[in-house]
Amino acid sequence: MTAIELRGVTKEFADVTAVRDLDLTIEEGEVYGFLGPNGAGKSTTIDMVLDLVRPTEGTVSVLGRDATDEGVEIRRRTGVLPDGFSVYDRLTGRKHVEFAIRSKSVDDEPDSLLERVGLLADADRKAGGYSKGMRQRLALAMALVGDPDLLILDEPSSGLDPAGAKEMREIVRTESDRGATVFFSSHVLEQVDAVCDRVGILRDGELVAEDSVEGLRDAVGSEETLEIAVDAGETADALDDAVEAVLALDGVSRVDRAGDTLVVDCADGAKTRVIAAVEDAGVAVNDFHTREASLEDLFLAYTEGDAPSPAADAEMRGAAGDAATDAPDATTDADEVDG
Repeated sequence: MTAIELRGVTKEFADVTAVRDLDLTIEEGEVYGFLGPNGAGKSTTIDMVLDLVRPTEGTVSVLGRDATDEGVEIRRRTGVLPDGFSVYDRLTGRKHVEFAIRSKSVDDEPDSLLERVGLLADADRKAGGYSKGMRQRLALAMALVGDPDLLILDEPSSGLDPAGAKEMREIVRTESDRGATVFFSSHVLEQVDAVCDRVGILRDGELVAEDSVEGLRDAVGSEETLEIAVDAGETADALDDAVEAVLALDGVSRVDRAGDTLVVDCADGAKTRVIAAVEDAGVAVNDFHTREASLEDLFLAYTEGDAPSPAADAEMRGAAGDAATDAPDATTDADEVDG
């Protein structure tokens, strides 16, 4: 079953178009990362999925139901961790979770949920005294009430220290393993890269890219960074010659020297030629390794307009597929942290 489906969705506020002709499909059990710069339309999209805002045009379906007509049932089966979650200062953490349990008419055990997010020891403290990270943990516990079919997590790692962020990722994966769908919106791209099956990138209210991180990397044709450790006894003149030789190669955009290491930005197909050029310049190569483009690199490429449009991307993929079909067979060798 499709967990979330938006078709031709546009949302206008007066003379501002927040979301424009958006088509989005998220499958059941998928962990989907939703990215975009501030003002891209992410929050408006989430609000339409939850029926907090109605689309100007198009349809929104959640868990097989129309979001406009069956919002109450959808929210009963959905757990939400909103961005900027606010607590009731005078209520304890336990009281917050008990309220969430009553509101969904389920019989979950509060202590089990609080233990799961690492808050059991502080369950009877008033939430007004919680740190930002503790409040985030509390919001996650409330979102998990009732074993929801859909989890919507908006900036879930905000305020969490590294240990808390790791625990959050483990919970997301556990929920996905039991069959829940997770809609994961975050500015912390490392978290998205670590946990999401697919990623969608929104820019100016339009979906400009959607794929696995590896697929986005292929579509952009992103460079890799090659770090080459050379012999410590090499002379400055020899290293300068090696830098000059590498810079002259096609597919190389940058070469830096950092002590006994050459750092080269190059296309994947240029790596062998780069190593050969260094050695041909008389410089001994001791070791080398590559770093692929990060999700942050890909995000900037798409949001700053350097990546192909979805139509161009599809055309390139189609052309690649045609070429593969026609080719003969061949064998190729955070500010306040968790407290």
